[in-house]
Amino acid sequence: MNKRTELSELGEFGVIERLTKSQQQTTNISTLMGVGDDCAAIMYDGKVTLVSSDCLVEGVHFDMAYTPLKHLGYKAATVNFSDIYACNGQPTQLLISLAVSNRYCVEALDELYEGLHLACQRYGVDLVGGDMASSNSGMFLSLTALGQCDKESMVRRSGAKVHDLICVSGNLGAAYAGLLVLQREKAVFLANPNSQPDLSDYQYVIERHLKPEAQKDIVKWLSDNAVLPTAMIDISDGLASETLHICKQSNVGCELYLDKLPVDYEASRTLEEFHILPDTGALNGGEDYELLFTINQNDYSKIQTNKDISVIGHITDSSCGCNLVTPQNTTIELKARGFNHYNREV
Repeated sequence: MNKRTELSELGEFGVIERLTKSQQQTTNISTLMGVGDDCAAIMYDGKVTLVSSDCLVEGVHFDMAYTPLKHLGYKAATVNFSDIYACNGQPTQLLISLAVSNRYCVEALDELYEGLHLACQRYGVDLVGGDMASSNSGMFLSLTALGQCDKESMVRRSGAKVHDLICVSGNLGAAYAGLLVLQREKAVFLANPNSQPDLSDYQYVIERHLKPEAQKDIVKWLSDNAVLPTAMIDISDGLASETLHICKQSNVGCELYLDKLPVDYEASRTLEEFHILPDTGALNGGEDYELLFTINQNDYSKIQTNKDISVIGHITDSSCGCNLVTPQNTTIELKARGFNHYNREV
């Protein structure tokens, strides 16, 4: 009898690695970068085309109890643009395939597409096509973003080198804090439908969850200041998970300093309400869509001038492993505990 392996035994990333292990060697010379990065990269007529796809499933990635359709459309687009920026490119086109049940009306889809169009307008992207189908339950979105970059400026996950500095844009943990607030208020409403939530103290973290932005300005600033990251990834599954992706792809280790992690005051206060340490939210919360990247130490003086970029650690030899360093100078193994499809611990 053939052995049955449950998806939960491998988890999301283990399943992906197993299904794609035979595709690591590419056949076509036009394929510059395949499975294992934020985007695929394809060379045509001396230009690099970046391709990224993402899916959002109702009940898994979003909850219609607290997700406005306009915000959902905007977020669906920007999280795809974020992958393009993570390869140091510029998004140019977007395609969307949509499956919906008859629970949704035409006006609801108008609202969804209003958010999509707003995101495309903000980031200078053309919505060029897609597909539509019926669904037996809920809503399913599958998006593909196309972008461009020069071959010399394309950044992979695999370029980090020993002694490189580890940097992150913006702040971390706010999107997770916003999700916790929304989930709490949903539970309150279900217990008492007459309740009226007061979310005035949580506007920033809720916006970070419902309406994230891709880091277009950071990519432009790096280019304008002649800083080319050695490796880069966007933070969708949590800082710890994304750092481990870079280290695995680059065959290096790392040290992250807990007291260097940037956490906004409102996010910190909100996480503490839920008895979660701000560092834990920053490391494992996910959906921040900030950029995590490594740079040569020679670029440190440039990075220092940008208040939206924090240096949070450095790259070490692979033999040193991947570690967190506490303010007390204690070393702890870095582990990914963010969201992972099929993982029993999630």
